[in-house]
Amino acid sequence: MNIAVVGSGYVGLVSGACFAEMGAEVWCVDVDVRKIENLRRGVLPIYEEGLQDLVDKNSADGRLHFTTSLEDCLDNVGIVFIAVGTPPGEDGSADVSHVMEVAAAFGRGISRYTLLVMKSTVPVGTCFRVKEAVQEELRKRGVDIPFDIASNPEFLKEGVAVKDFMTPDRVVIGIESDRARSLISSLYRPFLLNNYRVIFMDVLSAEMTKYASNAMLATRISFMNELARLCELTGADVSKVRAGMASDSRIGSKFLYPGCGYGGSCFPKDVKALISTAAAHGYRMRVISAVEEVNREQKKILYDKLLHAFQGSLKGRTVALWGLAFKPCTDDMREAPSIVTVNLLLEAGAVVRVFDPVAMDTARGIFGDSVIYCTDIYDAAAGADAVALVTEWKQFRIPDWRRLREVMKGNILVDGRNIYNPQEPAGAGLDYYCIGCPHKEAVRSL
Repeated sequence: MNIAVVGSGYVGLVSGACFAEMGAEVWCVDVDVRKIENLRRGVLPIYEEGLQDLVDKNSADGRLHFTTSLEDCLDNVGIVFIAVGTPPGEDGSADVSHVMEVAAAFGRGISRYTLLVMKSTVPVGTCFRVKEAVQEELRKRGVDIPFDIASNPEFLKEGVAVKDFMTPDRVVIGIESDRARSLISSLYRPFLLNNYRVIFMDVLSAEMTKYASNAMLATRISFMNELARLCELTGADVSKVRAGMASDSRIGSKFLYPGCGYGGSCFPKDVKALISTAAAHGYRMRVISAVEEVNREQKKILYDKLLHAFQGSLKGRTVALWGLAFKPCTDDMREAPSIVTVNLLLEAGAVVRVFDPVAMDTARGIFGDSVIYCTDIYDAAAGADAVALVTEWKQFRIPDWRRLREVMKGNILVDGRNIYNPQEPAGAGLDYYCIGCPHKEAVRSL
């Protein structure tokens, strides 16, 4: 099976490398010349656990190729995946201009039946716009070449994307013809052999499934964050409330963790796009609009807790941030809570010291020289009045509390992900704040 994947970012590169690992011959296509040149040298544009090894192995084995031209590889492939970016516009709607450019190039270049599959996250109905764009290019050429479209949304979690792709809990495919179903079934047969669920449906439903899934997960996060705020006001403990909720099999435990807000390339963009899609059809998504509003406010919570701890003024204070990526195991800082926290601290006159195991280079591109970049969590905490945990990296989970207290100037610790036992930092002389803590102030140092 020969395929092309257009777009060599997070979705496209992971998909291409994993399909190659399954035995397909894959051409990864991107208009960014520098990115393609780097990929040919084994230099990846993103950090994703296990991806480097897959790219290196399958490139060496001759199954994974990189090119800037879709037209140059169309004669060699039977399936083309669109995996380009769909960034949000000013009104929150998804920008599908790059998708339409791929559709036009596909229409200009195909010479025989080819299946065009949408992997980019796009508004409902986009696949049919793509189909029309391809047909228009074929009309311009004066040819009648058969093709099909399909929707195959991705459900990869950053940080474990390779694992998710190789062992998915489901594969959703929207198709229009038996021919398309047969061809894409051949590509996904290795997954069928392992009894993973491949769910076929119509194209419009497949497009909606992607947005609906991410919106539901975002809703659970915002619900727990709002509940955590109420717990703080009433004296309840959100961690105990969560345990009680999660024991209900109808609810479960996933995505019920309160924190300092969700970020990344998917949830914020997809929630906005779903709201925009509804508005375009004359409907207001009231629940999802509230989810977005709650998340926007939640990203300020670390700053609010720090401001409270210092009686309303952070001017001249030094604050250390542990973690900058929007989640562990990635260098992605798109829509990350850390960005909001840093900007608010700087506006308040604080000095900000930061450390992240992977995202430091990404952070430099965002913050420039406005923060101090450190080598580890203790270096970041050196001379700090307060430490705030933003991203729950595993290596942050068991710090040496007494060493931390010794290097700090002050004794404020704000746990933005509720990963610590409050008594441990308190025992080392730290005043501990978290999300949804039953104490109205903090767990004071002992």
